[in-house]
Amino acid sequence: MTQRFRASSAILITGVFAAAMGTAAFSQAPTPAAPAAQAPAPQRGRGPAGPPAPCGPSVTGKNIAAGSRCFELRTYTVRAEGPGDINLIHARFRDHTDRLLRKHGMDIIGFWQPTNAGMENTLMYLVAYKDRAARDAAWKAFQSDPEWVKVRTDMNVGLQVESIFMNAADYSAMK
Repeated sequence: MTQRFRASSAILITGVFAAAMGTAAFSQAPTPAAPAAQAPAPQRGRGPAGPPAPCGPSVTGKNIAAGSRCFELRTYTVRAEGPGDINLIHARFRDHTDRLLRKHGMDIIGFWQPTNAGMENTLMYLVAYKDRAARDAAWKAFQSDPEWVKVRTDMNVGLQVESIFMNAADYSAMK
C-alpha cells in the first residue's frame, strides 16, 4: 500500500510541477551525457532487480510520446537507523550533489520534499536524459567522480533508494 501511495504521489508531483512550469520551461534540449556506459541501475533499493527499465526515444507504444526523453523519478528515504538525517541529505544535494549531477550531463527538473504524513524523511527528484544509455553513462561518470566520492564519505546518509523510469505521454507538455 505504501509503495502504491508513493508511486501515485510521485507521479502527481511530477504532473503538478510540469503544469506549474508550463511548456516553455521544458522545451530546452537535454545536455550531453558523459561518454561511458554503466550496468543498469536497480529499480528498488540497491540490489539487482532484473533487466533495466527502458525509457527514451526508442520506446514506442500507445500513449507514449514519440522522441520522449528518458525521465527518472528518484526517491530517497533516510533510514531511521542512520547514519545522517533528512537535513544532511538536503545539505548534501544543495551544496554538492546538484552541481555534480549537472556536471555529468544530467538535466535536473526539480527536487521536492513531500509533506504527506510518514514521508518527512523523504527527498524526491526528477531527472531527464536523452535516452537510457545517456542515463547510464552519466551515472557511471558521476559515481566515479573523486569529488562525489569524498562528498558521499564526508556527508554519509543511510538511504533507501527507489527509481522509476518514465516516458512522456503523447499529450504531455514535457517531453
